[in-house]
Amino acid sequence: MLDQLNQLMRYIDEHLTEELSPQDITRLTGLSDYHFRRMFSYMSGVTLTEYIKQRRLSEANRDLIQGASVTTVAFQYGFRSVEGFSRAFRNWSGYLPSFAIKHQIQKTFPPFTFYLEIKGGTSMEFKIEEKSSFFITGVSKRVSIQFEGVNESILELAQSITAEQRQQMKAVADLYPHHVLNVSFDHEEQFQEETGSLTHMLGYATTQKLTDSSIGLEQLYIAASTWVIFPNRGSFPATLQETMARSYSEWLPSSGYELINLPAISFTIHGDDPEQVYSEVWVAVSKKSSEQ
Repeated sequence: MLDQLNQLMRYIDEHLTEELSPQDITRLTGLSDYHFRRMFSYMSGVTLTEYIKQRRLSEANRDLIQGASVTTVAFQYGFRSVEGFSRAFRNWSGYLPSFAIKHQIQKTFPPFTFYLEIKGGTSMEFKIEEKSSFFITGVSKRVSIQFEGVNESILELAQSITAEQRQQMKAVADLYPHHVLNVSFDHEEQFQEETGSLTHMLGYATTQKLTDSSIGLEQLYIAASTWVIFPNRGSFPATLQETMARSYSEWLPSSGYELINLPAISFTIHGDDPEQVYSEVWVAVSKKSSEQ
């Protein structure tokens, strides 16, 4: 997997002035666009779109210093307008392009290279389970991608759940963990808007199909699959987020498994000690073929 990751990084750098297509990602990595972007985000701490944008701005900065015009550089690197490029350049570097040209200021953002780091004494607890198909009944909304801290949009979603919705969700919760799940799917990145987003659902696992949506509940079908489960305990949300990142950056590359196109799931149970919060991260996987 690391070879494919680095091959794609080289491809991106060789085609910085072109749009990266989902087909390019699948051809070079063997993963779907969705799952590669998800893995890349957790491994690197930035979205793939943000990485490409910063690489483009870094190369644009170099071109400006070497004498290219702002207009030429703006359109060469995929911006829709000079104003949009200037705004993005200022947000990235702290300077307007004209100021950088005048004072020969150059900021760089080097290309990524992925490698497997072996750390003595560091282990990850995990278990692999086969789960039958099930449903998740709950509520959802589009939220911005966030890797650290509390996501305010998810907090707002939780606060929007009515007492009636909560009662109905709990009534059908006949599967482990009988507790609210955080479910992330339908990842989307928009380069021009400089944002990344996904659909986040708060709900309960159930075998029962939803028959009444009059109170605003939704249902998501989860196909039967193999799941790798990472239990963890520590401060929230830092320990949970660290576990998510490590599952992609440390466990997955050398595991013999690959991601499949199912949502990422987690849950958290708060107790008396805020430094010993219990969480689990569920990642749907399949065995790699012998040819990979």
